[in-house]
Amino acid sequence: MPTKDLCIRALIAALLLSAAPSVGAAAELLRVGKSVPEAFSFVPLDVGMRVGLFRKYGVEIEASSLSGGAKLQQALAADSIDIGLGSGPEMSAIQKGSPVKAVAAMAGAPRLLALLVGSDGGVKSVADLKGRKIGVTTTNSLTAWLVSELSRQQGWGSDGIEVTPLGATAAQFAALKTHQIDGLVADIATLLQAEANEQGRILFRFGDLVKDFHIHVIFATNKLIAQRPDAIRAFLEAWFETIMFMRAERARTVEIAKDVIHVDPAIMARTYDELMPMFSDDGKFNPKAMAALSRSYVDLKILPSAPNMSKFYTEEFLPN
Repeated sequence: MPTKDLCIRALIAALLLSAAPSVGAAAELLRVGKSVPEAFSFVPLDVGMRVGLFRKYGVEIEASSLSGGAKLQQALAADSIDIGLGSGPEMSAIQKGSPVKAVAAMAGAPRLLALLVGSDGGVKSVADLKGRKIGVTTTNSLTAWLVSELSRQQGWGSDGIEVTPLGATAAQFAALKTHQIDGLVADIATLLQAEANEQGRILFRFGDLVKDFHIHVIFATNKLIAQRPDAIRAFLEAWFETIMFMRAERARTVEIAKDVIHVDPAIMARTYDELMPMFSDDGKFNPKAMAALSRSYVDLKILPSAPNMSKFYTEEFLPN
């Protein structure tokens, strides 16, 4: 990278970490949950904590990790956490009574997810996937919908590729090894590592399938919205400043992320390059993305009909 660019990036990082806004002496404690522990999507929380950006805005973070979107929504409903870092599809829980709202669009197209096939399974291109079995987490998951959407866009109907729910990624890799499935869907860091370990090859990246989407959003409980709105504003100010820091400080971000995700540094660097473009800089919700999410709820039979998505989110806490 040219010396001039490095100097500019260093200057941006220094400015981000200086001149803290006026905040009260007492920090606001926020209990923040990730829907899964090891995903690059949620690394901004770790980065912001590590470099002091949440403290800069007077926020103290009590971080926790759950074992999926359903568990995250349960924790929010039980008032075990105040803010949840989850997926766009989880907004459907609001229609069913979950006491939360999405307060920021965290990430757009589903760049996080990709499809890996076995090295010896005879699948050379997407055209070879017709009738093949692809492992996903559950039948009504985002991974399942993306496989069905890929089949639909290929002209095979939503069931032209056989979706095979197998739960955790480890179980999917075991099934791939024994040829029970022809491929699987997982996060890009896991699949890049799998390629390096010669466990298969990445055939398709789902960020190329659905351009208008919100793969991740930030949730806040209705209780937090009603009682501590300024805490939400402070959290989001810190979050989006963290995104700016991550864009400017690649090496530092990769260093922190590899400790969270536990992959080789080279794999983490490639993951950074693939996934940083998906993060939103302002948190605003894209109407086309919301329409795609609404359709996915019906396709997955999560909801019987397309909901009024405007009831699921608010932009009132976003930084100006």
